Amino acid sequence: MSLAIVFSRAQLGVDAPLVTVEVHLSNGLPALSIVGLPETAVRESRERVRSALLHSGFEFPARRITVNLAPADLPKQGGRYDLAIAIGILASSGQIPDDALVDYEFVAELALGGGLRPVCGVLPAVLAGRNAQRRLICARENAREAALVDPPGSLVADHLVEICQHLRKLEPLECLDGPVIPQDSPAEVPDLIDVRGQAHARRALEITAAGAHNLLLIGPPGTGKTLLASRLPGLLPPLSEAEALESAAVQSVCGKPLDLRRWRTRPFRAPHHNASAAALVGGGSIPRPGEISLAHNGVLFLDELPEFQRHALNMLREPMETGSVTVSRASARAEFPARFQFVAAMNPCPCGYLGDEEHDCQCSLLQVQRYRARVSGPLLDRIDLHVDMPRLPWRQLEQEIGENSATVRQRVMLAREKQRQRGRLNVQLTLAELDEACELGKVEKLLIDKVATRFRLSPRAIHRIQRVARSIADLDDSPGVTQVHLQEACSYRCNDGKAARPASLPAERRHECHDISS
Repeated sequence: MSLAIVFSRAQLGVDAPLVTVEVHLSNGLPALSIVGLPETAVRESRERVRSALLHSGFEFPARRITVNLAPADLPKQGGRYDLAIAIGILASSGQIPDDALVDYEFVAELALGGGLRPVCGVLPAVLAGRNAQRRLICARENAREAALVDPPGSLVADHLVEICQHLRKLEPLECLDGPVIPQDSPAEVPDLIDVRGQAHARRALEITAAGAHNLLLIGPPGTGKTLLASRLPGLLPPLSEAEALESAAVQSVCGKPLDLRRWRTRPFRAPHHNASAAALVGGGSIPRPGEISLAHNGVLFLDELPEFQRHALNMLREPMETGSVTVSRASARAEFPARFQFVAAMNPCPCGYLGDEEHDCQCSLLQVQRYRARVSGPLLDRIDLHVDMPRLPWRQLEQEIGENSATVRQRVMLAREKQRQRGRLNVQLTLAELDEACELGKVEKLLIDKVATRFRLSPRAIHRIQRVARSIADLDDSPGVTQVHLQEACSYRCNDGKAARPASLPAERRHECHDISS
């Protein structure tokens, strides 16, 4: 047969579109040409495939070989098509049977000696192949992530000869049975019991975990902001299998090794404040996921929030609402998942001691205004809870020992179970669902009206207050939202004026929302 058709998978974001590798042998001067919008690394497959076939004991046809990677308008990168091209050449030249190729997909890079090397993005390829009812053949180094898909069915090999023996039905390849998750040494997650004092902030963290809300911690240096934020993953329920596969697919696209001990642990990403916009949301000439996608189904923590580039922070606004990000480039357009919980920490001023009773602030009003202006109002408006973390006396820290993560997580999981019974998490409620889940009485509506007028809150901020109140009610096992729940939810928006407009809110008004109903 002079024409062979082999299936492979491309990488486009976290998707793996089908690529049909067509190999045709014709008379003419010996040559190998690859068409179908290949990049340089794909064109270099000619030399790798030729050397691999010869070193594996096969004949390289001395004819004109044309390889077409269809569809032609889909960009192809990397050496992931080496194996499919080699199999196509062998099938078209009659060295292996072609009747079984329709049941398999091939994704692997070839070494010059015929060995198989791993590639990025195998997990999305396995998922797509399962939906197409075909089995993926890949390198053994990719077996760890390929085995995560249920039901397992992918095949792994070390050498091209092993695959040819399998296709000839002489020696079957090893079939993956499923992931081998170590049980003896589970991944350690920081425990909330390490945080002493700060009862108000601990309560806010519990509410954040219960409703998947966003959180901003404001306080002087050394008050435990980073310590508290790093404990959030320990309060969240484990990832479901679908969520774990989504998060693992993003890591697979990035080429990051998969830690099976953290298979069901929610990711926690804490990029440095010098990270660029592309590092946060994704980018590059070939679209790659950023930190917000690596934090999908987990937590994105930005310490020293005003130190980040203002442009980079503003690019977080749309993903915080939509749960996804689209990276468009001249050569390709890719969409990545980005549904994360946003947690940030910042100092009240450049020196960090504004409002601290033990240290004098050395910053002028203009310096404070410029410092806080680095964080835009629209971004602050999307953060549900704004919490002050003041410096506490050492003796108080020694005496106040709170609950551990396991105890708090039990309450969080019960609250989330109530939300699942309603259909979705509180932070994801539509306006119609919010009106039904957070039905307010006359007193509660009057309270909301007073808060919105006094603090000049936007409609989005009001809706977020209602969602936080619904989470507080779920933690209290209350069927409805009461005035007490609303008052506590409003108390976490008191810092809006302080964080966005320094020195415009008098000290006597900082805690107005605690007694706003009076």
